Formats: sequence, C-alpha cells, structure tokens
Amino acid sequence: MVDAPGEERAIRAWRLARLRQQMRAHDLPVLLLTDPINLRYATGSRNMQVWTLHNLCRYALIAAEGPLVLYELPSSAHLARGLETIDEIRPSLAWDYMAVGGRGEEMARRLAAELADFVARHGEGRIAIDRADLALSDALAALNVHAVDGKGLLERTRAIKSTAEVEAFVASLRTTEAAIGELRAALRPGLSEQAAFAVLLAGSVRRGGEYPETRLLTAGPRTNPWFQESGERPMQAGELLSFDTDLIGPGGWYTDLSRSFLVGGGRPNDEQRRLYDLARRQIEHNTALLRPGESFLGLTGKAFRLPDDCLPNRYADIAHGCGLAVEYPLIWYAEDAEWGAYDGVLEPGMLVCVESYVGAVGGREGVKLEEPVLITEAGPRVLSSYPLEDGWA
Repeated sequence: MVDAPGEERAIRAWRLARLRQQMRAHDLPVLLLTDPINLRYATGSRNMQVWTLHNLCRYALIAAEGPLVLYELPSSAHLARGLETIDEIRPSLAWDYMAVGGRGEEMARRLAAELADFVARHGEGRIAIDRADLALSDALAALNVHAVDGKGLLERTRAIKSTAEVEAFVASLRTTEAAIGELRAALRPGLSEQAAFAVLLAGSVRRGGEYPETRLLTAGPRTNPWFQESGERPMQAGELLSFDTDLIGPGGWYTDLSRSFLVGGGRPNDEQRRLYDLARRQIEHNTALLRPGESFLGLTGKAFRLPDDCLPNRYADIAHGCGLAVEYPLIWYAEDAEWGAYDGVLEPGMLVCVESYVGAVGGREGVKLEEPVLITEAGPRVLSSYPLEDGWA
C-alpha cells in the first residue's frame, strides 16, 4: 500500500498546488469547498466522509494567493492538526437544518459575514463555491459578494493525476482485487447475494478500505436489467454472478471494476458465452480508443455498437473519470445525447473506467465488466490485474 507519510505528503502538496494553479488560471481568487470529497482532495483531511455528504457541517476557504482555512466541527478539530496543507483551523458555523433547525438563515448570515471579510482581503469581491444552497447564496448576495459555481473547476482539477496518485490508486485497487479473490473463493450455490457482498466488503475494509458507494452484486435473473441491489435470494448453480465493486479503498480511492462469474463452476451456456463475449469485445474495443487528443464525442461515435436486442439495456455511460469518486469526464452513448452529453478532450494523466453491461431485453441474465485505464502519451494502460474469463467465448 502506498501510504508512507512522505508519499502522502507529496500527493497533498501536488493536489493543492494544482488546485491553486487552476484557480489562478480561471481568475478565481477565493474558493469555498463544502463537498467532503473536494475537502479531502484539497487538504488531505477527512472526517465522517459519508455522514458529512448529507450533513453540511465542515468546509474550507482557500485563497489562490493566501491561506487555507479549514472550518471543522469543534468536537473533532484535532483530526486535521499537523496537516501542512492547512494554515488555520476554525470552528465551523453549521447552517444545515439538521444541525440548527430554524436558525439556518441566521447562521448563514453569520457565516457570510466571515466569508465576506476573507473575500475582501483575498478575493476582490468574488468567491467560487463547489456546492451552495439558497440560504448561504442569499446571505452572500446581501453583502454584495459575487458567488460563482466552482464545481467544474474542481472536476477538471481532479481529472489529471500525478504519478504518485496513480501509484496510490493502483495500490488501493490491489486491495479490492484481493477482496474479489476472496469473494470468488467463497462463491457457492445457496449463498445469498447479501452474504456474497459482505465477503467483498469485509475483504476491502480489512485491508484499509472505507465504504461502498453502491450494492451492485446480483445473480441469475436479478442481473437483468442492471442496477438491482444485493438481496436475500440464494444463488443457484450455473447462474451468472455479476458485480460492480464501487468501493472506496485505502487512501479514499474509488476502486471501481466489474466482473461476472459462474456460480458453482462448470461451463457457461451458449447465451452466457454470447453475452460475455460481447461485453469483453466492448471493453477491449473502447479501451483502444482512449488516446490523448481524442474528443469525448468523437469516442462516442467510434464506440462499440451493441446488438439491437442488448442496446436498450445498455449501461449508463461508455466510460467515466475515476479518482476519489466517479469524476469528470462522463462519456455518453450516442443514444443518450439529449440527456446531457458534452464534448472535451482526453488528456495524459486522466484515469477513466471503461464500462460494459450486456443483457438482452427480456433475457434472463446480464454480464457486467469494467476496467480502470490510465491515459498516457503512448495510449491507454489498463491498471487492473484481476483477469477476465478465458475460454468463455
């Protein structure tokens, strides 16, 4: 595991320097971060990451040419002490309804006054915010502080990984692959989906993993259509087990890969082989397209074409960025352009996950495969080491 203090320090330093460089490049002198994943990226600090995703109680102010101030829950300010990225730790002023009830607008005004003072000293009257609600936005506007959306800035900043980040991601990914090996060893007819998911999750947590973002592990008829969550149904011999790890591993890395296994061993039937062959060919074809300079929409136009009986059940995207979460970019199917497809360019240092789900409309089962891939100057480099199935085609 890449978790030595020196390596962690190098990652923190690179991330904060990159973020400040992007702030300067986009003329955004002050940034307010409230999303705990962005907080972790910029500062290296974490505190109840899942809990604070839905309870807005900690945040940070960053000046492009000035200090970084972390506003932390008073009871846990000690967690971030010693982090060289942070110049000052102050008690947070929560304005979330859960924390302060009907006093939210009052607390938002108090916070806005403090933010306005910081902006006056470092931000020329402007502040970018990654996520904001009406109470804080209104309070800032009343003080003539011009707030702009900072979400895109963070997504584009996080999209490019340093060499040290890639090494840390791969080390985290290996812990998930070890957990997959334990899942496969435990797989047997009669085991419930939930019990199988527990094996996968326990294997990750035991190795320093943090939490799952989804529960996408199903077998047999519950693999089609996709996105059904693990349930109590016992697996049957000869069924497909399909899963998407979606695990936050050591270091906060989103270790995201998918595989499909045959429960009980033996030889898959003709339809299972057809589905698996299609999924594998889709992954391999689309991975080969991931080269620097390729546009997102250009890739969409060249992507693997699923057969008509499987196309309506396609996955949500062809590929997506990966880092501390699912990240920019999201590369859409051509059929889904109306739902928000956008253009951009693949760059060296981007880490993306190539997706495939293949299941016929009205069919019994589906195959889920996914590979994390690094974009390099020389082309795509698959980062996983857990093998796909051989001899199924």
